[in-house]
Amino acid sequence: MITPIATRLIRGQDLKLELQKLVTAHNISAGSVASCVGCVSQLNIRLANANNTKLVQAAFEIVSVMATLTPNHQHVHISVADENGDVIGGHLLEGTIIATTAELIVHRYDTLSFHREHDDSTGYTELTISSNNQ
Repeated sequence: MITPIATRLIRGQDLKLELQKLVTAHNISAGSVASCVGCVSQLNIRLANANNTKLVQAAFEIVSVMATLTPNHQHVHISVADENGDVIGGHLLEGTIIATTAELIVHRYDTLSFHREHDDSTGYTELTISSNNQ
């Protein structure tokens, strides 16, 4: 069963922290971001190869947010567009601040559990999926 959870974030809220709070408040053991429409005044992302981060204070429209949500870790990627329509994206970090609003819809998958476990082949914690249907 998929349970949709919808909320509206407001000016000054941290997108990453609010997602973490939503996961906890709604007891999400497996989830994803279905939609996120809005804008940010500050963007904080980790770029490809996980070595460099980028913090930019400027107006951006959110054009995409994708995520796998587990109780202890939210793996979130974001893409935003500037006033010229140029797009930048990466791994969402704390410090991405809502400018005016963000309309956020999350899906909770009640028949699944998502976890993250270390994978020797990648060197990172990777998604593991189990079914709650016994």
